[in-house]
Amino acid sequence: MQRQTLIFNLDDTLVHCNKYFRDTINHFVAQLQEWFENLTKEEIKKKQLEIDLKSIETYGLHSSRFPESLVATYLFFSEQTNQDIREDRVEKVKKIGQSVFEVPVEPLPDMYEVLDNLKEQGHNLYLHTGGDEENQSRKIVQLELAKYFEKRVFISEHKNTPALKEILNQINYDPKKTWMIGNSLKTDIRPAVEVGIHAIHVPSELEWSYNQVEIDIKPKGNLITVNSLMEVPEIIQKHAQKTVLST
Repeated sequence: MQRQTLIFNLDDTLVHCNKYFRDTINHFVAQLQEWFENLTKEEIKKKQLEIDLKSIETYGLHSSRFPESLVATYLFFSEQTNQDIREDRVEKVKKIGQSVFEVPVEPLPDMYEVLDNLKEQGHNLYLHTGGDEENQSRKIVQLELAKYFEKRVFISEHKNTPALKEILNQINYDPKKTWMIGNSLKTDIRPAVEVGIHAIHVPSELEWSYNQVEIDIKPKGNLITVNSLMEVPEIIQKHAQKTVLST
């Protein structure tokens, strides 16, 4: 069996993430409806998402972006309804946004079993996660992921094809034996297809609209969608054995 290079995404591939943002946004919406009685949940969510997605162009996936998007949403509706902007409300909204980064991290089912299996198979495990150093490192420490990835961890505020290319250049990869494994079509799968490595898409039950894009490029390697993370070790093992037989 030929050893493979496996690059994992973190949020919503190995650990829960989007559900915490959903809960926090619901908390924010409920608060704004107390202050602006005529606003619907849909109006608030739509405006917050619009502001949040636009800010990614400037701030990337840094954690400071999310609380600021909530504040900007509050400011927008204050101006729209001719209400005075209150600093105590601004601070309250910021705290709601920051609370999502204080929640203890929860691994997805079978995460440890999958990583143990792949490690025992002898593959090289890497982690490429989007966000900022402080927040993502917090998750890695809490879940003790260093025993799988050691120092092979890359954190990108702008997680895209150039970021993946830079990582691949650092690790001296073979595209025929390198895989990207993640839930995001935008930041995991499309970049992998664009650089010509294999990709395994593990869809999340709750997906952020930012992550949803069309893959309209013909892949050079394998492009596989699975129902569960548990399917990954067998796919990798079969490919590794097949590679040996074909050499």
